[in-house]
Amino acid sequence: MFEDKILVLDFGSQYTQLIARRVRENSVYSEILPYNAPFEKIAAFKPKGIILSGGPSSVYSKGSPLPDIKIFTMGIPILGICYGMQLMAHLLGGRVAKAVKREYGRAELIIDDDSDLFQGVSELRTLASASRRRRPNSELRTTVVWMSHGDRIEKYPEGFTSIAHTDNSPVAAMANKKKNFYALQFHPEVVHTEKGREILKNFIFNICGCSPTWTMRSFIETEKERIRKLVGNKKVVCGISGGVDSSVTAVLVHEAIGDALTCIFVDNGVLRQDEAKKVEQMLKKSFHMKIKYVDASERFLKKLKGVKDPERKRKIIGNEFIKVFEDEAMKIKNVSFLAQGTLYPDVIESTSFKGPSATIKSHHNVGGLLKKMKLKLIEPLRELFKDEVRVLGRELGMPDETINRHPFPGPGLAIRCISDVTKERLTILRKADVIVLDEIKKAGLYNKIWQAFAVLLPVKSVGVMGDERTYDNVIAVRGVTSVDGMTADWAQIPCEVLGRISNRIINEVKGVNRVVYDISSKPPSTIEWE
Repeated sequence: MFEDKILVLDFGSQYTQLIARRVRENSVYSEILPYNAPFEKIAAFKPKGIILSGGPSSVYSKGSPLPDIKIFTMGIPILGICYGMQLMAHLLGGRVAKAVKREYGRAELIIDDDSDLFQGVSELRTLASASRRRRPNSELRTTVVWMSHGDRIEKYPEGFTSIAHTDNSPVAAMANKKKNFYALQFHPEVVHTEKGREILKNFIFNICGCSPTWTMRSFIETEKERIRKLVGNKKVVCGISGGVDSSVTAVLVHEAIGDALTCIFVDNGVLRQDEAKKVEQMLKKSFHMKIKYVDASERFLKKLKGVKDPERKRKIIGNEFIKVFEDEAMKIKNVSFLAQGTLYPDVIESTSFKGPSATIKSHHNVGGLLKKMKLKLIEPLRELFKDEVRVLGRELGMPDETINRHPFPGPGLAIRCISDVTKERLTILRKADVIVLDEIKKAGLYNKIWQAFAVLLPVKSVGVMGDERTYDNVIAVRGVTSVDGMTADWAQIPCEVLGRISNRIINEVKGVNRVVYDISSKPPSTIEWE
């Protein structure tokens, strides 16, 4: 498959996925395993290097997560990040203690050693204030990094040297060059660390000696062959919703097995306007796939009646989705597999199947699966991030309109219709949603924004229309910018565009008299409201 691979051991950091993503950006394959993965499994992966992620624990606390110490005997480079650094110090004979002052956010890193890890990273700056090791107004090699820790290294292990520091951390980076062990107190994987990608690139290529063999074209050929071997002479059904994930899944599986695939489009009653028509035009006419349309909207809405809790909504929709699939799939002779567009973030956030990262929410294509499902799963995108899926879609020749489509949640409008999900409320939401997307596209902003949509709130507000008092619904507009959906910031949509959106919704959507704009980031908020 891919000879040069980097393994990430997950100790519970919210940024673990980003580490793997940053490695893949350099065309080197990376996977995440839990910190307590058996050594035999780690060795079988044959990594050219290991990265130890950050995490919320303290190494000196009872029950703190520890890996098999034999990883340090494999003779390959290891990079520890934050908790991973403290862990390396702790296990190899150093000392970790609670920091006098916790360090969160932006910090000036002063580089003390011309290490392979820091090649091309720093620049000469004159610091007005004195550091722990330098006089004021002296020229130092510095770079801006992002800290998030409450512990620090009091003593580094034998064979190590400190290669960088901050005013608060005497050992902000350390190295044992003989063994190729490196450690960073800060997070190079986040965008706030100015030269973080260069640091990781140095580790991947300069220290681990990897070659850039991980590409979408190589992934396509490998995955097609895997699907063919798995399916054999059986049949596959694939659930399509019009979203990027399910559409790319369908096209990839169809390239692998052709007419052995049947796509089933389920109208669950919580789709966007004209969704079914658009999907059929794209997949049936452009890629000549077999598509079966199933109108199960009444069935889903009946199950959702009176349900306000978002997790219950997700699981109801997930369970009904699979039941409908089973009903329809069993009508197809010799069908044995169900293909789904599950992505890596779905898996991480839903079940944390590769580590102790905190569960955020359930997704319909992971958390809602029936325990006794009669079909076996094929999830060809399970190890990919959203931006990788878009690249994959382009490689498969899919149209930009589909590839660049904003993410749409599996539970659909049910989780954007806060509180009760009814036909009347869904109608209001659909009309508002169409206007939001229409104005975003007209302003040339659609491809610059990760996601934009409308949310129908469970509150009403007083208004005046004409000479009459109104008491109608409130629509919240949400727009975010992001790279991979794991972190996001609110999109600074121009006021004139927001004004047009508000004006049109209030004038064109009966039952709405107020529009608000959501200016919260992820974290602490999520992109979706539910």
